[in-house]
Amino acid sequence: MIRRVGIFLACLLPALAASAAGLQALIDATPAGGTLRLAPGSHAGPVTITRALTLDGGGKASIVGSGRGTVLSVAASGVTLRGLRIAGSGESHDSVDAGILLEGDDHRVEDNVIEDVLFGIHLKQVNRSRIAGNRVTGKRLDVGMRGDAIRLWYSRHNAIENNRFERARDLTFANSPDNRIAGNRFQDGRYGMHVIFSPRLLIENNRLSDTGTGIIVLYSPDLVLRGNHVAHALTGGGGGIVFKESHDALVEKNEVLHCSVGLRVDAPPEAVGKLTVRNNRFAHNIIGLFFYGEEGGHRFTDNRIENNLTTVGISAPGAGSANVWRNNTWDEYQGFDRDHDGIGDTPHEVYLFADRIWMETPMAAFFRNSPVLEMLDFLERLAPFSTPHRVLRDPAPRMK
Repeated sequence: MIRRVGIFLACLLPALAASAAGLQALIDATPAGGTLRLAPGSHAGPVTITRALTLDGGGKASIVGSGRGTVLSVAASGVTLRGLRIAGSGESHDSVDAGILLEGDDHRVEDNVIEDVLFGIHLKQVNRSRIAGNRVTGKRLDVGMRGDAIRLWYSRHNAIENNRFERARDLTFANSPDNRIAGNRFQDGRYGMHVIFSPRLLIENNRLSDTGTGIIVLYSPDLVLRGNHVAHALTGGGGGIVFKESHDALVEKNEVLHCSVGLRVDAPPEAVGKLTVRNNRFAHNIIGLFFYGEEGGHRFTDNRIENNLTTVGISAPGAGSANVWRNNTWDEYQGFDRDHDGIGDTPHEVYLFADRIWMETPMAAFFRNSPVLEMLDFLERLAPFSTPHRVLRDPAPRMK
């Protein structure tokens, strides 16, 4: 019976779907659990789905909004959206105008093209859903006026996989614990990923580039960041990976290249869980690692820190002093390996010389690479006229 209804609706599509009312009527007429296959071409939105069904565009059907509000809203559970092109949302941040708004649970949103939208895909209290293989491109607006390519709000146990996001503000995960974000690409935005009050996320194998900040984690403990590639995060005062009061995270096998700061860690004053940072590469950044706040106590092992303009920066003497370092590879290590065990014969130590000037007086950073400060730093190292501050000590540096 369901199959007969689907064939009947497919015959009516060219006549009915030219208007939003026509497409809405077809959706409303599709029985629960049924499949509505749209005819190739453009269909007018906005529309709303209120029962479990599959809406399939076959890669050739478009739903185009009126330029106001959200194009496709889902107010049910168990809905599949596949092979659609969705475009033409409104531009209101207050109403979160999006290409797709999802509510309910157990959805599948796969292989869709979403473009010319303020927000791309908005998950609002959605659980156990899969968002995969979609391509989302935002409106041509200044970065601050754009919406998020994907936005999770109070949503759990979802998989956000293998999507491509471009020209948006952020990928936002707010009050949304226990989600998996893997294999996605995002370029041209403000924050590659904005994680806030969302513990226990697994963020792995994503590629983020040309954003103000790569991944920023706020008040979200127990995260795993693994195998991500973050590049060209050079504006906004952030960095490639930023942690603020988010303890007990594992940061491993990531590559952070050409950012203002490779890894920025804010250590809170109270004794909380520490970060484990291992097997990462921080290279070609303005500052490789930066520590703000109290003593820290994070563990850094088997990382490669190389070709950064400044290896380590701190907000003030004492910041990060309790961090533990071992078996890291340092391009500026000046020791030898005479016993050929792959470990340097002497510890690697990092001191602040003239760079204390701009770290303790931020406005002086404007002159950081000027000939005067370069000469001052050289003289400080040659014949220190003040006691340099030791930032870290790696007792067993790994040789290249």
